[in-house]
Amino acid sequence: MRIARDGLPTITFLALCAGAFAFLSWIPCAVMCVLLAVVAWFFRDPERSASYEDGKFYSPADGKVVEISECDHDFTGHSVKVGIFMNLFSVHVNRVPCTGRVDYLEYVPGRKIAAFSPKASEINERNYVGLSTQWGPVMMVQIAGLVARRIVCRLRRGDVLEAGQRYGMIKLGSRVDLYIPAEAVVRVKLGEKVKAGETLIGVIKA
Repeated sequence: MRIARDGLPTITFLALCAGAFAFLSWIPCAVMCVLLAVVAWFFRDPERSASYEDGKFYSPADGKVVEISECDHDFTGHSVKVGIFMNLFSVHVNRVPCTGRVDYLEYVPGRKIAAFSPKASEINERNYVGLSTQWGPVMMVQIAGLVARRIVCRLRRGDVLEAGQRYGMIKLGSRVDLYIPAEAVVRVKLGEKVKAGETLIGVIKA
């Protein structure tokens, strides 16, 4: 199993602690080994494969669809927002929903209420990534949750991204909103489980 690089410092520290305790007592060593396994599992980053096609938008996150609504934003204009809640057991690595160029980046500090609440999109700490695509503007919003403590995004303006490409993660329970063009047909329903880089969220009909 591949491990997200954001978890390597913590995993290395726990491994060193477990090794040190092995020379002192098996009980704390066993505790550290269990903790190491849990942390390594949380930072798992499985390979994903899909037949990415033009005009289709794939899930940017693992989790459950908790919101589907029409909305407006300065970057996207009128669009459809699909909110995906990631619980503690979800894979937390985020992926790009479609091919595009990063033309909008904005970090907004905020609160940390439960990420499944619709209000979380407006008042929680969040990071916006807007893509210019041949089908119109598309945007991903990483939103910190009740216990999330860090949003990771490695992108810069001008980066050209491919569908399914990893671009960051949110540590612990959180949410990712995907804004797609208003004319797109949504292919998921409320309560549906989705996988980053695999599940089709919406499509623009030819």
